Amino acid sequence: MDFLQVTGKIFLVTGVANKKSVAYFIARGLIDNGAKVIFSVQNEDNQSKTQKLFPDSNVLICDVENPDSINRLGEYFQTNNIKLSGFVHSIAFANYSEGLKPFHETKVEDYLQATNISCFSLVAISNALKNSFAEDASIVTISISNTRATAYGYMGPIKAALDATVAFLAKSLSEISRIRVNAVCAGPLKTSASAGIPGYVNNYLFAEQLTLRKAALKTEEVANTAIFLLSPVSAGINATGIVVDAGMSCNYFDQDIVNRAMR
Repeated sequence: MDFLQVTGKIFLVTGVANKKSVAYFIARGLIDNGAKVIFSVQNEDNQSKTQKLFPDSNVLICDVENPDSINRLGEYFQTNNIKLSGFVHSIAFANYSEGLKPFHETKVEDYLQATNISCFSLVAISNALKNSFAEDASIVTISISNTRATAYGYMGPIKAALDATVAFLAKSLSEISRIRVNAVCAGPLKTSASAGIPGYVNNYLFAEQLTLRKAALKTEEVANTAIFLLSPVSAGINATGIVVDAGMSCNYFDQDIVNRAMR
């Protein structure tokens, strides 16, 4: 039984960096279930890396900070008459070159760049692709489980903006189609990108203890939720963020951790 109903369908996946990334596991899962995946990456270096991971797939370049590059991405699908059943937005960037600073010391240029790349690119790419989506296509972005408790510096409010953007984009696209837009709001993951966040390892290990199962969230678990949202099986879900955190969000007062902290 083809439960997911993605066989033969075409999806665009952005943000593959390596075998640890959420985007990699999403793409792998789609392909394993019979779908075709086209990739979009930021530059030639990432293009080469992604092509090695997926030698049978097309890997395009799209620098989301460059509107012309985004337009070229949209033109590629229109020119080749490719209809997309889904689009995975797994793009995020923040400048931590000076380490984590108090939020009130955030530089405006860093904040605006991160917002453009991590949030507005969802809108820009969706708009560029709007004429290439299938009528019932699904757009999925990767967010975080709690934008208020995050220790990612100024990425917290930017991810909050991304969560709000999901609903506004879903409503806007509903005026011209049945395209759905949702987010997977993931708890802390062990990825190469997260490893670049100052102090992340300790936060990741602490988060593991807060999960109800006392075992860290797996990247595959986040990817599987995204694949579900991309498939027609989730047709009733729209303008929503699904939290995937192994129960961490209900366990901030884990009694064992509280007792250890009070000793």
